[in-house]
Formats: sequence, structure tokens, C-alpha cells
Amino acid sequence: MTVVLALDVPQQVLLSGAMRGLAIGVMAVGVILIYRSCRVINFALGELGALAAALFVRFVVNWHWNYYAALAVMVVGGALLGALLELGVVRRLARAPRVVLLVATIGAAQLLLFLQFTLPDIASYETFPTAFTRQWRVGDTIVRAEHVVALVVFPTVVAALAWFLNRTKTGMAVRAAADNPDAARLAGIGVARVSTIVWSLAGALAAVATVLAAPLAGASSASTIDLGPSILLRTFAAAVIARMASLPAALAAGVGIGVMEALVFYNNPGDPGLVNAVLLVVVLAAVLVVSLRQRDLGRRESFSFAPRVRPVPDALRRYWLVRNHTRVGAALALGLAVLLPFAVTAASRQYLYANVLLMALVALSLTVLTGWAGQLSLGQFALVGVGGMTTYALVQNRLMFPAAVVLGAGAAALAAVVVGAPALRMRGLFLAISTLALAVATPWLLSRPLFLGEDEFDPLLRRPVVGGVDLAPQRTYYFVCLAALALAVVVAARIRRSGIGRSLLAVRDNELAAAAMGLSPTRVKLLAFGVSGALAGLAGGCLVGLLVQFRPDRFQATESLTVVAIAVVGGLSSITGAVLGSVVIIGLPAFFPDSPEIALLTSGAGLLVLLLYFPGGLVQLLYSARDTVFGALAARLPEAQPEPRPAVARLSTSAAARAEGALSASDGDPSAPALCVTDVTVRFGVRTVVDAVSLEVRQGEVVGLIGANGAGKSTLMNAVGGFVRSTGEVEVYGRAVAGVAPHRRAALGLGRSFQDAALFPDLTVRETVAVAAEARHRAGLTAVTVGLPRARRAERAKLALTDDVLGFLGLGPYADRFVSELSTGMRRIVELACLLATESRMLCLDEPTAGIAQREAEAFGPLLLRVRAELGASMLVIEHDMPLVMSISDRIVCLEAGTVIAQGTPQEVRDDPRVVASYLGTDEHAIARSDAGAPALSTPSTPTTTTTP
Repeated sequence: MTVVLALDVPQQVLLSGAMRGLAIGVMAVGVILIYRSCRVINFALGELGALAAALFVRFVVNWHWNYYAALAVMVVGGALLGALLELGVVRRLARAPRVVLLVATIGAAQLLLFLQFTLPDIASYETFPTAFTRQWRVGDTIVRAEHVVALVVFPTVVAALAWFLNRTKTGMAVRAAADNPDAARLAGIGVARVSTIVWSLAGALAAVATVLAAPLAGASSASTIDLGPSILLRTFAAAVIARMASLPAALAAGVGIGVMEALVFYNNPGDPGLVNAVLLVVVLAAVLVVSLRQRDLGRRESFSFAPRVRPVPDALRRYWLVRNHTRVGAALALGLAVLLPFAVTAASRQYLYANVLLMALVALSLTVLTGWAGQLSLGQFALVGVGGMTTYALVQNRLMFPAAVVLGAGAAALAAVVVGAPALRMRGLFLAISTLALAVATPWLLSRPLFLGEDEFDPLLRRPVVGGVDLAPQRTYYFVCLAALALAVVVAARIRRSGIGRSLLAVRDNELAAAAMGLSPTRVKLLAFGVSGALAGLAGGCLVGLLVQFRPDRFQATESLTVVAIAVVGGLSSITGAVLGSVVIIGLPAFFPDSPEIALLTSGAGLLVLLLYFPGGLVQLLYSARDTVFGALAARLPEAQPEPRPAVARLSTSAAARAEGALSASDGDPSAPALCVTDVTVRFGVRTVVDAVSLEVRQGEVVGLIGANGAGKSTLMNAVGGFVRSTGEVEVYGRAVAGVAPHRRAALGLGRSFQDAALFPDLTVRETVAVAAEARHRAGLTAVTVGLPRARRAERAKLALTDDVLGFLGLGPYADRFVSELSTGMRRIVELACLLATESRMLCLDEPTAGIAQREAEAFGPLLLRVRAELGASMLVIEHDMPLVMSISDRIVCLEAGTVIAQGTPQEVRDDPRVVASYLGTDEHAIARSDAGAPALSTPSTPTTTTTP
């Protein structure tokens, strides 16, 4: 099919498109307000407006209300509904990940849609009510009443809202709370009250926009305009073009989208899906441009979706059944799934059960991509479609069905990587909008000749005979789907237990720390896209065989939203959750088709209630029950004595020797300075933060970097690590690293700790240190999924090194604790453990004692020197604790306003008048502590900073 975009631009089409675009713009203003308030995209906004439009028709047609009075009531009603959503949903999920709140708004949208069906019938079917019926002819253009109302009301509403936000006290409080909620609270602003106001305003805007837009779209009194993903996407696109900030820009963007849609449809009436394809290009371009210009798109969001799995109590670990309870549970579930088609013999039921299995497989693909890698996708069913249509095309070309399914999975994996490459510049909910655009455009993309061929499309895919087994019987094909899901679960479980799985969660939780440990965030994310795409493509290939008869429009965007709901309801970072979610959302209605209670449970209302009380999903209930049972059993048994962990004086294999080997392999110069910085300059816009700084760290030397807050110390260290753009030269052991990615600098021996010591909250201490060892003992994806010996050897090597490092620093008792549960001092020691595991020789430490008690800080100096001795390392240390930095440093460099004002021995810098005036001052008590010179750590296995949280 050849697509031709004609240039015919009728004025009537322009007018209609512009007026509908104004409605899109007003809805986009509501989206922006809510996003700025709580960083979520509200999927219920459209259905809220649709409910208002449906009620408006009843008021005017059935109950003969005045048009303007009914409109006023709808505006107030929309505001009240918005406030109820905020009070009942948003506040209860305020601490939940944003994607849980997003799914909750999807559930709220379904509930609002259900309420529309409970309204009384309309008395008469006629055109949608308008303010008046007069029309005018301007040249060849007919201007109707609804055009005039839209042209007057929509810009006026946006202008009034802009005035309210910029000129009133309440409006300025709204803006302040949106820009910086913490600062707003300190200023006495009620952030919760402001959030309610914002949701009320958005609800009122949705009501106005929908009621006034219905006649523009040609809706009758018996219908409301389509408010599914397609229309919502247009609203989201206008909001993104406006950078999620500018209200007038959102209105203008809405007009542009409306005009574009009208012109494309008018000039290509035989290909209505082309509009969605053009919109996909617009959305991708807008998100990419905005992501390059707007820093808050990179704001880190929480993607911890399921409760953390607590370790088995020590008293129960000696029992085989307890240690292997997960495998036993999986085996029992598999056994029940195998017996199910023998107990229920109806082919129609077996078809439904097979569909449950395949939807679980699609949800599992989302677990990998979103739950583990933190890449929020609302277009996962698009990849299912790619896999399915590729399988169909290959089978039609006489390829065997199993081979076609495998190649279809490969095609979906490739498509996912292609989608993921530009998506790496996007974050969080902006990536979600982009993938939603892909989902909306998918039916059009899949209807291209690449998938359908040049001949007429045959919607029938006959199940073949494979190895003498006829796949036509529904029971047989059910087992094919079960085998596909079981294989995917095994593969996913192996990935999660391996270094690849730990890397995915590490990049999700803290991309900078992962890069500093030698992991490539780009590589890890693309790997997640590829694995996720392969799983979705496998589901698609099996799905076309299950459906037998289908068309490309079978892969709709609404299915992608269903998959997100399945995964979140089950528990998005859990393999078990993907299966549980599918059983509940898809399976229960199939098992009990005539039960109104089940229908209510799996409706939007049921999902909403579940998420409100269990935002971690169904696995939250499962894990809670497991922990309760294990706790009760452990209480009946005598307390197990943990095995003694002997102190380790030195690592079993010299980390320094291994680091030297890595240095030689990387072509570094062993005789060169460990770090040489020459004329490094960092600018953020017009502001120069680091100005032509030069310094040197010789091998085995500790250089302290001091200066007042804002002097540019951390920024300089970020420039050394490659985390910010800079000019000038940086050399690590004689090798220039300007323009080299942070993870590649880490491979050259450059280690880095960060001021916040956040590390990876959802990993245990052992897993965190194992992540640091990953770059030195990496196993490939194929070796991990197949279970090759080299993957097992690499895993054993990583864990052996990890335990070695934990023993050396006395962290053994904390190995199974989650990093987020540790005190700041303990996290600092875990950071040092990671540096030992990465075998770095040039260590850049950013305030290693920040946030810890004075006595712990005093003991940290000897610990740093022990790490230096073990690695044979050099150090650049940013530190405000003057006794500490003076006692461990061979030389000191002092910065002021981004420039070096002094460098030399500690005593020389301390006595420098410029340093005294700029930073130290003349108060000796502020420079030296009375009890400085605390003793070193008493034993290698008992660090002073063992404070429990």
C-alpha cells in the first residue's frame, strides 16, 4: 500500500480540526496540572469528562434543565469528582511507586465508565445539546454555534487559569508545591490541600472540555466521544509538547494536533490508522526534544513494585522443604495447570485457560522491562503483535510453526531494542507516553505489506502437525502454551538469580552508582528491552496459533493497559506476581463467567480497592502469609546459632595484584600519575562551576579536596568520572579519558563513591557487592539462560570474591540485610566493599564520612588507609572533616568558586591565608577536634560503624 499525503487544505477542515484541538489542549492543561502536582499521568481524566458529558445530556434532555445551569453543575461535579479521586486514591498511594498510582487511575477510569452504564436511558436521541443553534457562513466556511463557544470558552478558561496560578495566593501556592514540595512544606504551604485543589481544577477542565467538545466531534445525545487510549494519547502529546509546564503552549499544541489529525484524515480517508502513525512520530520527536532540554525528565522515580523477600529464619534453614519452598510451590502450580484440562474438557474453556497462560507470559515480559529494569512501558502488546504477525507471515510462507514462533520472538526482541535505543533518553512516565503512542499506532504498522504480503490477507492460521503431534485439538495447544510459559519462567528466574538480574535492579535503583562500578547502563537497559521483547514475541507467536482466526487490529492499545494492570496487581517485580495477576484479572472471569462477585472483583472498582490496601500487589499477601508461617514455626524451635564468620586480615587473592593485571590489560602506564587533571572546566548554561582546574594524584598518594559548599568539588569529581560534560584533559594512569563513558573509566581502575551513599536500596549487601564484581566476572545472556558451566563458574567466582570482601571489612553479619535498612555509616563501609570488589586503584571518594556520627568518622580514616593498602590505591578525597582529611592526606587542594586557590602539604594549605579566609577561618576549635586521633579499628572484622538502623 502506498501512502500519499495530498495537499488539499479546506478551510472547513481546518476550522473543525482547530476547534477539536482546543478541547484537546484544555484536557492537556488538566494533565499538566496533575503531573506537576504528583508526577503521575491521570488516565481517569478522560472518563471523568465522559461521565460529565453523559450526565449533562440527561440534565438537558431528560430533565429539561437550562443549558448553562446544567453546564455549571457539570463543572462543579467534575471538580468534586477530581477532589474525590485525590482524597480517595492519590493520598492513600502517595508513597507508592508512580506506576502503581498510574494503574490506580486506570482502575478509576474503568469505574467511571461503569457509572455511565448505570445512568437512566436518554429520553430522545438527537444531536448533542449546544448553547444555541445559529450558524454563519464566512466565505466557504460554515461557523456553527459549537465553534463559536469553543473559540471563546476554551482560551478564556486557560487564560483565567493562568491568571489564577500567577496572580493569586492560592495559585502561587500551587506552583510552589509543584516546583518543590519539601520547600513548600517548610514555607507553611499545605501540600496535601494544594493537591486536592489541583485535582479539582483538572476535573472541572475535563468536564468543560468534554461537554463542549462532544458536538464538535459530531456526537449524538446517546453517545459521548471516544475517550480511549487514542484520544488520551492526543492529550498527552499536547502536554509533552508543552514540556509539561506551559498552559498556553498546551492549548496551542492541542490546536496543532487537531489540525494535523483533520488534514491527514481528510486527505487519506481510506487509511484512518495513518493518523496514529503520524502521531507516533510527533510524540517521539516531542519527548526526545523535551528530554534534551528539560532536566527534570531525568528525575529518578521509584520502581520498587513488590515487597522485599525476607530471608528464611536461621532456625528453619536446615530443613530442605523450607529452603526449597519456592521450587516446591512452582512444581505444585505446574501440576495443577497440567491437570486442569483433564478436569475441564470443554474446548472453549481450555481456550480461555490457554489465554490466561499467554497473558501471564506477556506480563512476565513487563516484569523484566519495568519491574527489574525500571523502563515503564504502556505498549507491550505492540511487541506481542510484532511476534504474532511475524509468526503468521513466516507460516504463510511455508516455514514450520515452531521455527516461525522462535523467529517471531527474535523479531520482537529486535523491535524492542530498536524502540529502546531512543527510549534511553526518556525516563519514567515520558517513556510510558512514547510506548503508548507505539501501542496506538501498532494496528496500522502491522497492516503493512511486510506482515500481510502483497496478496489479499487470509485471516486463518491453521495449527500444524509437529513431530507427529497434531496441535489442532484445544487441549494439545493448551499444553503448548503451558510449556512456553514454563520455559519463560525458568529463563526469567535464572536471569534474576544471576549477575544480569542484579545489574538490572542496580541500574534501575541508581544508574550513576552502577556506572561507577563498571556497568554500562545503556547495555543493561537494551538487554532488558531485548529479553522483554523476546518474551512478548514468544507470547505473540503462541497467541496467533491460539486465535487461529484474527486480524492485525487484534493487537490494540487497550490490551497493553490490561497487561500493565495484570503485572501491577500481581506484583510487578515478581515472577510469581505475573502469573497471579493473570489468574485474577483474566482467569477468574474465565473460571466463573456467571459470577457477579467475580466480575466486581476484577473490575476497575476491584483493582482500585486492591491497590489501595495492597499497593505491592497480590504477592504482598503471599509474602506476608509466608513470613507469618515461618515466624510461627521458628518460634517453636530453639534459636539457631549462626555459624561463626572468621575475621579476614587480607583478601585471599590480592586485589592489588588483580587490579594491576586489569591495568596492564587496559594499556595504562604503570609509571604515570594515577590521575592527572588539566584545565578542566564545567559549565551549566552560562554558569561556570569548575574553571580551568588542574591537579595531580601520584600513585599511592592521598590527595584531599577541600572548599566551601558550592566550590565545585563534587562537580570536578563528576567531571573526572565522566558524569558531567567538561572541557580539558583527564588522564587515568597516563591514558586520556576525555569523552569516555563512566563505566569504561571504571574499567581503567577509576573507582567512585557518592555523597548520598544510596547504592541500591532493593539489593542486599551481598548482592550489592556482587554487582561491583560483575564487570570482572561477567557471564553472557545465553550462558545464563541455558545454564552453561561457564556461567556457573563466573557466578561462583563473583560470590567467592563478594564473601571475601565482606569478611575483610567485617560485613558478614549484614550480608542478607537490604541496603536501605542500613545506617549511613554501614552504607559507607558497603561502598568501600564495592570499591574493593571492583579492584579500582584510583579512588574518588565524595565526603565518605557525610551523615555519620563523629566517633564513627574518627574511625573511618584508618579504614580508608587499610583499603588503600589492600588495593595499592591512590585516593582523591572530598571531605569537610578537617582532622580526618588532614590526617590521611599527603597533599591538600583547596577550591573556591571553581578554581584552585591553594595546594600543598596539609600544614601548608592549613596556614595559607587564602584558605583561612575562604574556608577554614581562624577558630581553631572548628578546625581540630579536642578528641582527634581516635584509635584505629580494633579488628578487621569489627568495624566501629556497626550501628544498626
